[in-house]
Amino acid sequence: MRTLRVLFTTVALSVAASLNPAHAEVLKVAGPWEITGIDPAQTGYVFSRLQVAETLVTANHEGEIVPALANRWSVSGDGLTWRFTLRENARFHDGMPVTGEAAAASLQRALAGVGVLAQAPIEDIASDGRDVVIRLTKPFSALPAYLVHFSTIVLAPSSFDAAGKVTQIVGSGPYKVKSLTAPARLELQASGGWWGGKPAIEEVSYLAVGQGETRALMAESGEVDLAFSMLPVSVDRLKANPRLDVQIATIPRTRILKLNAASPFFDQIEERQAISAAIDRAGITKVILRNPDLAATQLFPPAMKGWNSPDVQPLVRDVDKAKELLAAAGWRAGSDGILEKDGKRFSVTLLTYSSWPELPPIATALQAQLRQVGIEAKVSVGNSSEIPARHQDGTLEMGLISRLYSIVPDPVGTLLQDYGPGGSDWGSMGWDNKEIQSVVEQLAATSDAAARAPLQGRAVEILQQELPSIPVTWSELAIVSNKRVSGVQVDPLEVNYGLSAIRWAD
Repeated sequence: MRTLRVLFTTVALSVAASLNPAHAEVLKVAGPWEITGIDPAQTGYVFSRLQVAETLVTANHEGEIVPALANRWSVSGDGLTWRFTLRENARFHDGMPVTGEAAAASLQRALAGVGVLAQAPIEDIASDGRDVVIRLTKPFSALPAYLVHFSTIVLAPSSFDAAGKVTQIVGSGPYKVKSLTAPARLELQASGGWWGGKPAIEEVSYLAVGQGETRALMAESGEVDLAFSMLPVSVDRLKANPRLDVQIATIPRTRILKLNAASPFFDQIEERQAISAAIDRAGITKVILRNPDLAATQLFPPAMKGWNSPDVQPLVRDVDKAKELLAAAGWRAGSDGILEKDGKRFSVTLLTYSSWPELPPIATALQAQLRQVGIEAKVSVGNSSEIPARHQDGTLEMGLISRLYSIVPDPVGTLLQDYGPGGSDWGSMGWDNKEIQSVVEQLAATSDAAARAPLQGRAVEILQQELPSIPVTWSELAIVSNKRVSGVQVDPLEVNYGLSAIRWAD
């Protein structure tokens, strides 16, 4: 163990050397996200989280839509025309003002791409003075939430070449790009003209470090001031370090079992309910995640106000109930204890991926728990790209995935995608429920809280009963900072890391 720790420390110090420690006043940040390209639809989240580029609107820590580049907005009485009025003092990093024309042109490029805007019923995007005008084909109350998404960051005209391809990131945030060495390093400096004022720290150095334990060791050694996405196994040790502060927040991310509901193994509701009843969520969260409060008793975590319902029957482990449900669905134990029906063994492949390091051990735990009710689940660890690929070709049986529900702050955006006709790569498969499609369409058409509440409750109820996706655990985000900096806050929606508010403590 000591040899392994020395090796980790050596790696951490070697990696940290590239953070340019000669400049003591540089805020040194480490995170797991590589910068594999600069197209906003691909890695825009890096530039938005680090406050290089901004969207028209953003979301606060409670999930409320608040001003960003646009300081006010309105919608027409028929719900078809939205106007976003830009701040008068907003400027791009190249010195040009953020005009309605420039913002509209940037969003038009986003609409033509593969980001979330393509999923909204947008007819056209235009400018009218300082206003960005978005016209819809039908009312869509979730539009402002869609404009929080990182793929809609507003970039200066100088960011694009003649063909409309992004060649550099020229945003409007408090920090501008000083240098970018893909995929690992991003150097930032204060832009000098941000509408929100001058950030307290002039320079920031971001390094992509894939190994969570390496990030933890870098924080312990003082080689980074701020590190994101700490692994549960590291958190207790980091909390005990008197030089460090650890902050943890439950985030709108759920680890779920994605099932092929068209397969003979999961086409009956009793089978899906049996799978859920076989899962020891409390054991998984206590042993693997080190936090039993993360056991997902329903799809959405408590932090998602209006979507976590106290009225639904919570998902709990009940092995006897699981066996009863499987028997009711026609499954009988074979000679080796594995269930059989119509000459077919209940043997499936459980596919997951290691880019979220907790998924493989959770899959192994699920394998053992399903075996107790007569289901053979063969765990296969591959790349995350295999999930959508096998959804598309119909070969996916079970997939353990991590699904973020704040990628658009209004969950309606994800529900429209995941549980609409045909499902989605990361949503339902082989499950077509007309009622939930109607409920979500109604939610998308109204912003009235009183009208939305019963619809939200019904959507949660359907998903809890039908289980096209089976919740396993909720998630949390842990960040660690050195006590030589202050003003660090964890954003549970992972929209903005608030670097501009961080300052040196001494």
